[in-house]
Amino acid sequence: MYTPGSAQPRLNRPVHERYPQIRATSGYGDPRIRHTGPGPGAGSEQEPERSSKLTARLTLAITVVIGQLWGLTVVVNEWMRGNTGTAWWGAGFLCLSFLVVLGLWLLDPKDR
Repeated sequence: MYTPGSAQPRLNRPVHERYPQIRATSGYGDPRIRHTGPGPGAGSEQEPERSSKLTARLTLAITVVIGQLWGLTVVVNEWMRGNTGTAWWGAGFLCLSFLVVLGLWLLDPKDR
């Protein structure tokens, strides 16, 4: 049973009355549809070497981000305890890990 949900009367009709061109078989039984999408093999990797390189970079980047978050937590905790010397060493570690990632990013500029 259809229950109206809009304040506009023109919208308070069942879907099949609002859109008569849409039939129950639209999509799979519609003779106007010739192609259902990409053919076999669509979406499969065409360059496995590039895929493995990008996967390795992504793994490294995720590892560095997790390490930086951990390091930031340690630095903030030490700073709040008043151990500013340890906090500065930790901040240096964070800067160094950022520079390592930047260097790895600059290593292969043609693959971007």
